[in-house]
Amino acid sequence: MIRTMLCDLLGIKYPIIQGGMAWVATAELAAAVSEAGGLGVIGSGAAPPDWLREQLYKTRSLTKKPFGVNVMLLSPYLEEIMAILLEKPVAVVTTGAGNPGRYVPALRELGTKVIPVVSSVALAKRLTRSGVDAFIAEGMESGGHIGELTTMALLPQVVDAVDLPVIAAGGVYDGRGLVAALALGAVGVQMGTRFMCAAECTIPQKVKNFVIKAKDRDTAVSGVSTGHPVRALRNKLTRKYEEMEKNHAPIAEIEELGVGSLRLAMVEGDIENGTVMAGQVSAMVNKVQPAREIILDIINGAESVIGHLNEQVV
Repeated sequence: MIRTMLCDLLGIKYPIIQGGMAWVATAELAAAVSEAGGLGVIGSGAAPPDWLREQLYKTRSLTKKPFGVNVMLLSPYLEEIMAILLEKPVAVVTTGAGNPGRYVPALRELGTKVIPVVSSVALAKRLTRSGVDAFIAEGMESGGHIGELTTMALLPQVVDAVDLPVIAAGGVYDGRGLVAALALGAVGVQMGTRFMCAAECTIPQKVKNFVIKAKDRDTAVSGVSTGHPVRALRNKLTRKYEEMEKNHAPIAEIEELGVGSLRLAMVEGDIENGTVMAGQVSAMVNKVQPAREIILDIINGAESVIGHLNEQVV
């Protein structure tokens, strides 16, 4: 069995964290992943506080195992979201788009582990001083908001730069990705795109089919000119982004184009006018599977890869 220090840190069976994808990572998915031995994560995104309260209640009704919440630090409801997590503590809070430093002491006092997502060594070093428990080093292969470095380049640099556990994210699909991450110094992996096609994921089947049909070059990065690049599957909306950026449209107009587009895709199922945030491993996803089956496939695959390497390397 593949077990690392991440399992002991978070109280989970396998070193796999499900990404906290906004409008995708709901209670149903988070609970299923936690029940299967990984760490399920609710994606709070820019959702209102009442939505998160409902999701926490539902998740706790579905599992007694540890789970987490991803907090986007640019959320318009940030203070209310943090107040809820202090009132109803969870095992883990992952964060993105900012520095969680001022919330860390209170969260940790309640026993909550705080793990920010980082896309650069500089950010990891800066956040080390805030007292966080670990880092998720996310490469630009991932879906959603991305940095400039690939996972293979970023991960070992972050591992070398900090004295905290580092989890790999971006470009991980199966056991090969898990073993590669461990070889580069990670203590586990965070995966988002593959879990979009978990049976328990509540996004429309239309969106899952869109991911399954994707080819290796079917993702596009939009919003580079705004300073907030996003990777998503190519569609009518990404082509509009490309056209506007090519024509040097005002940044405000480009940003306005994306308002509400993620929910449009992930909740309403509009795969042409919505933002279908998904990573470059979309092309490897070929079916809908229960979360437990996905996790066991990753773990069994990792064990097989390690065995094969032992045979190859003298």
